[in-house]
Amino acid sequence: MPVPLTLSSLSQGEGRMNYERGPMRWATLVAGVCLASLIASAQGVTRTMLRLPDTGETNSYTTTYGEDADYTINAPYFLLDGDGTVTDTITSLMWQQTDGGEMTIEDAIVYCDTSTLGGHLDWRLPTAHEAFSILDHQHSNPALDPTVFTTTAAEYWWTSTRQANDNTRVWVTNAGGGIGNHPQSETISAGGIKRFHVRAVRDVEVPLNFPSQFTDNGNGTATDALTGLMWQRSSFADTLTWEEALVHSETLTFAGADDWRLPNIKELRSINDETVIGPSLDAVTFSDGGARNYWSSTTLPNQTAKAWYMNTAFGITTYATKTFRHYVLCVRGGQDPSTGMQAIPPAEEHATAYPVPFQDRVTIAFDAGQGGSGVFAVHGPRGERVAEQRFSDLPPGMQRILWDAPELMDGIYFYRITLLDGGRTAAFSGPIVLQR
Repeated sequence: MPVPLTLSSLSQGEGRMNYERGPMRWATLVAGVCLASLIASAQGVTRTMLRLPDTGETNSYTTTYGEDADYTINAPYFLLDGDGTVTDTITSLMWQQTDGGEMTIEDAIVYCDTSTLGGHLDWRLPTAHEAFSILDHQHSNPALDPTVFTTTAAEYWWTSTRQANDNTRVWVTNAGGGIGNHPQSETISAGGIKRFHVRAVRDVEVPLNFPSQFTDNGNGTATDALTGLMWQRSSFADTLTWEEALVHSETLTFAGADDWRLPNIKELRSINDETVIGPSLDAVTFSDGGARNYWSSTTLPNQTAKAWYMNTAFGITTYATKTFRHYVLCVRGGQDPSTGMQAIPPAEEHATAYPVPFQDRVTIAFDAGQGGSGVFAVHGPRGERVAEQRFSDLPPGMQRILWDAPELMDGIYFYRITLLDGGRTAAFSGPIVLQR
């Protein structure tokens, strides 16, 4: 339930949200929560990503309905933290904005473990699934949003995940938008000729534990606790071209549902299990057996006659001409089942929140220009709105909004101030961390 707010002067010391005119104080965001990466074991799984981001592909490459761009579920939104880090509002992971350069896998581990970027001491190498989550498949070489991540000479980026049967091979994402298992000796620093760079990540929101990743629904489908997606447990019996795969998925009625679709490449890759090979899928959940190629709905943007697919010998993602024939595993759903919420909009102007973390009250400092009317809102870690207050008499100049949150649980929240100043509309947003 949204937290009620009242708007009053700071000197009165009352209400949930106050504003005060005064000098700007700048602070660095320091979150106090950290925990583990994605882990699959007999004890269950840990979810470090709150939601699975879309691929970022928005262009259409066919008149056949069902391609990647036809579905927007969790559109990517990053907050630029202003200290060399970016916060992904979809996954709630914080990332190093400019990668740390080329180095061996051993040095990459030490680099992350000893980093103090942004004042944080809990950086680590991302897992394969986390590293794949930030790729933007509307871009190529590199497949990253250039307004978020600094372009470097990297060809690949290290992950902390090693190949199941060969500890000398490491999963890496690549600048073209794929992920694969490569010998660790391929990088220049290890005597190779390729550039494997490091990009550190850290947990902002406390991960959630589940007794198992997949739940058998008893009707030929299974639901993934990490993404909320529902999957067919076995693929269509025959192989199909990419266009045929789109038609098949969109017209499928199965297990009492008619909203099936062809998964995008991030959704498809989300079910890969790097602890097993040939196939690299949970054998209890998925019954196809053996390694297969599965189509995704995602087109290669710089070679539009080709589309991405996943091979389950190991879980490599690559691409093929759309007239090739591959198997089809359909999916439905995708929003966080607990909320169904989307991401908050990105920031347009700069503001600063302090202290960080805060216990019960946080101050948000910003330049209100000529003053005016607007809205102050706070969103929870899954995108749900927990507070909102409209105001019409904000004074001009540097302002501070004070917000109390005594009833809320610890975690990361996102504020947004939308201000109408005469003919100017300004928006301020960013993360705030509640930790008692």
